[in-house]
Amino acid sequence: MNEPATAYRVLARKYRPSTFAELIGQEAMVRTLSNAFAADRIAHAFILTGVRGVGKTTTARILARGLNCVGQDGSGRPTIAPCGVCANCRQITEDRYSDVVEMDAASRTGVDDIRELTEGLLYRKPDLGRYRVYIIDEVHMLSRSAFNALLKTLEEPPPHAKFVFATTEIQKVPLTVLSRCQRFSLRRVPVELLVEHYRRIVEAEAVEAEPAALALIARAADGSVRDGLSLLDQAIASTDGRITEEAARNMLGVADRGGVLDLLESVLRGGAADALDRMDRLYQDGADPLMVLQELLDLSHFLTRLKLAPNAGIGDPIAEGDRKRALPLAERLTLPALARVWQMLLKGLEEVQAAPSPIQAAEMVLVRLAYVADLPLPAELVRSLAASPARRGNSVAEPAANPASGAEPSPPSEPLVAVAPDTTAVGSLAAAPRVEPSERTNPSPKSSVEYDPMPQSFGEVVALFDKRREAVIRLHLREHVHLIDFEPGRIEFRPADGAPSNLANRISQLLAEWTGERWLVARSEATSGEPTLREQEERRERDVRNEVVGHPLVQAVLDTFPGATIAAVRERFAAVAAELDEPGLGSEAGDETIMEEDEK
Repeated sequence: MNEPATAYRVLARKYRPSTFAELIGQEAMVRTLSNAFAADRIAHAFILTGVRGVGKTTTARILARGLNCVGQDGSGRPTIAPCGVCANCRQITEDRYSDVVEMDAASRTGVDDIRELTEGLLYRKPDLGRYRVYIIDEVHMLSRSAFNALLKTLEEPPPHAKFVFATTEIQKVPLTVLSRCQRFSLRRVPVELLVEHYRRIVEAEAVEAEPAALALIARAADGSVRDGLSLLDQAIASTDGRITEEAARNMLGVADRGGVLDLLESVLRGGAADALDRMDRLYQDGADPLMVLQELLDLSHFLTRLKLAPNAGIGDPIAEGDRKRALPLAERLTLPALARVWQMLLKGLEEVQAAPSPIQAAEMVLVRLAYVADLPLPAELVRSLAASPARRGNSVAEPAANPASGAEPSPPSEPLVAVAPDTTAVGSLAAAPRVEPSERTNPSPKSSVEYDPMPQSFGEVVALFDKRREAVIRLHLREHVHLIDFEPGRIEFRPADGAPSNLANRISQLLAEWTGERWLVARSEATSGEPTLREQEERRERDVRNEVVGHPLVQAVLDTFPGATIAAVRERFAAVAAELDEPGLGSEAGDETIMEEDEK
C-alpha cells in the first residue's frame, strides 16, 4: 500500500518562525520582550503594528506559546523561547489549544462578538495553561461600539487573561485602546536581511539561485518577508531548479538596471529620440512601463543620495551594482536638476497609472524630460530676470531646437551640468561673485561658527543675497528699496510700491544668520532716500548713452550714414581708464557703440 503524498505547503507557511530566534529584522521588539519575561513584567495587552508580512500574527502566536510553555519536564515558567516539545506548545502550533482564542476582526466586527468574548473571559478560567490568550487580528476593523465594549475589560482584565492585537492601520485604533496596550512597531525588514533569509531557504529547498535574482526578489518584497516568500515560490515554480537574474526580471516585469541607467542618461542629455528607442526595446523585452518609470524614480533618488553622501548604497545588493556608473553622473548633476527630474517622474508615475495606454503615457513623460534637460532652472531664470536690461537678453538660455520643427535638441556643450548666469552688479554695487558649477554642485561644508564677512556697503549686502541665492529678496533690494541710511549692522530704507510688508524682518533675520551679528533693518515713511539700484543703473545708462551721442566721432558716423541709430552702448575699458586716470579714454576708446541702419 502506497503512503499518502505529503500535501504541499507554500514557503510562507513552511518557514514561518516558531521562536523569536527565527524572527528576522525585529531585534528591538525581541530585546524588550526578553527583558520583560526575564523580570516577570509581562503586560496584559500588546498591540503589534506594521506593514503586511513582517511578522505580527507570527509574533502573537509565539507570545501565546511562550506564555503557556511548561518545558519538557512540565515545570517551566513563561519564557521568550518556547520549547516546542511540551503538550501546550504542540497544541498551540496545531491550532488545537482551547486557551488560545484567535479572532479575525475583519469578519467579526460587531459589539456582540466582543461581548461574547468578554463575558466568557470573566467566568471561564484557562482549561490547560496559565493564561487565556486572545489574539485579535486586524483589530482596526472593529466597530466603534465593539471598541467601547472592550475598553473596561482591556483596562482591568482578570489575571489569567492576555490580549495581543495586530493591525496594519494603527491610526484607525482609538487612543483609548492604544493607551491600555504595550505597543510594538514592527519595521520593514532590510533588503540585505531578506536576501540572506531567502538564500538559506533556497539551500534548504535544494534550489540554485543567483544572488542578483534573490536581490531583485528582496527589493520587490518592499520589506515584507511574506511577500518575498510568495515571489520566491513563484520563481521556483517558473524555473527548472535554477533561478537566474533574467528569469527573476521577466517574472517581476522589471527592466534591466543597466538599460534603465542608459535611458536616464539619454533623457538627461536631451536625446528624446534615443530615449524613446530605448524605452521601446525595454517594452519589447517584457518590461512594464510603470515599473520602468518606478526604476527611473528610484535611480533619481539614488543619484540625489549619492550627491549628498557619496557612500550611499554601500551594502545594498542592488545599489552596489549601480554605484560605479551612477557616481560620476551624480557628480555632474546639480541638486536643482535632480529635484526637477524627481518631481516630473513622480507626476508622470500618476499619469501612467491612470492612462488607458501606459506605454504611451510613459513615452510622453520621457519626451517632457528630454525637452527640459537643457532649459535653465527656475532659480537661474529669477537671477537672469533680476539682471540689468542690457544683459537680460544674453542671460536666458534659448531652447536647443524648435519643437515644432521636429528637430532633435542638440546636446549642451557641458552635458548634465547647469551653468550659472553672469550676475555682475552694475553702478554703485560691488560685483557679486559668479557661482561656478563646481561651487554650486559641491559646496564646501561650513561649520556652525563660520560666517560671511560683514558687508560694508549696501551694494555688498545685495551681493551677499546674490551669493546666498536669495533671488527674490535680492530683486526687492534692487527694485523696491530707496536707501536712506546705511552702516554695518544698520539699514534704513523707504519701501517702494511692490515691496512686501515683511521685507525688513526677512533682511534682518538672514543677515544675522549669515554674518553672526545683529542687524537693525527699519522701514521709513519719509519721502527722502536714494533712487533704487535699478533706477541708478538706468540713469547711468542714459548718461553714458547721451555722452556717446554727443561725441564728435559718433556724430560724424551718424551724419555719414543717414538713418543709422545707436542700438546699444557697451563699456569695455572703463576699468582701464579709471586706473590710468584718463577720463576721456573710457568714452573715446572704451565704449563700443553698435549702430543699425533705419529700415526706412
